[in-house]
Amino acid sequence: MADIAAAIKPDDCHFARTRLLCLENTWNGHPMSQDYLALATALVREKGLATHLDGARLFNAAVASAAPGEPAMASARRIVSHFDSVSVCFSKGLGAPVGSALCGSKELIARAHRIRKMAGGGMRQVGLLAATAAHALDHHIDRLADDHALAQRLAAGLAGMEGLRVKSAQTNIVFVDVDHGRGSDLLAHLKQHGVLATGLIGLRFVTHLDVDAAGIDHAIACIRRFFSEPATQQASSQRTGPY
Repeated sequence: MADIAAAIKPDDCHFARTRLLCLENTWNGHPMSQDYLALATALVREKGLATHLDGARLFNAAVASAAPGEPAMASARRIVSHFDSVSVCFSKGLGAPVGSALCGSKELIARAHRIRKMAGGGMRQVGLLAATAAHALDHHIDRLADDHALAQRLAAGLAGMEGLRVKSAQTNIVFVDVDHGRGSDLLAHLKQHGVLATGLIGLRFVTHLDVDAAGIDHAIACIRRFFSEPATQQASSQRTGPY
């Protein structure tokens, strides 16, 4: 809370006004606690700030934070109840081909719609895209728990492997630190074998509905092979198939 309070500029004509607190949930794959969200938003409201949630992975946070027996949608409503506006993404964990939505009061959405028009935004004939988003909301939220389990499977398979260090996997993202600056070489090795990750020194692996247990085991085997083979042999290795 001290960091948030310190970031709010004083009421001084020499500074731009601080108008908004924006939080992201999940943050680097970690769901934020309800207590933290409540305290942070209450703090800035006392200062007259608005609040926005970057909910690109909101439903991952909702599934991970749900109380026993609580539906994921109810958990999501508890999370967003602290905020004036929320953006949600349909194309990440939910698996739609494209799409995000801004949620808020009628007044806020009307203003956002006007600003979008002023900036030249707009699409036509988007029924098919909207249908994929609706399907994702109806069918792909509860299954996010499967992605979280696969991330745990990956983290467990890499734990203790010489040459890298695995950070905790609480939802569907696994971060891995690679020793001796070999991250870019590992990325290239994985790509040759049909495994995609991002990053340089620290690598990021993301599970989603197109990844299954066989793909996770394949990734673990490829990483183990990278650290066991000589560099010359790695350079000559061939792609074994997509996962």
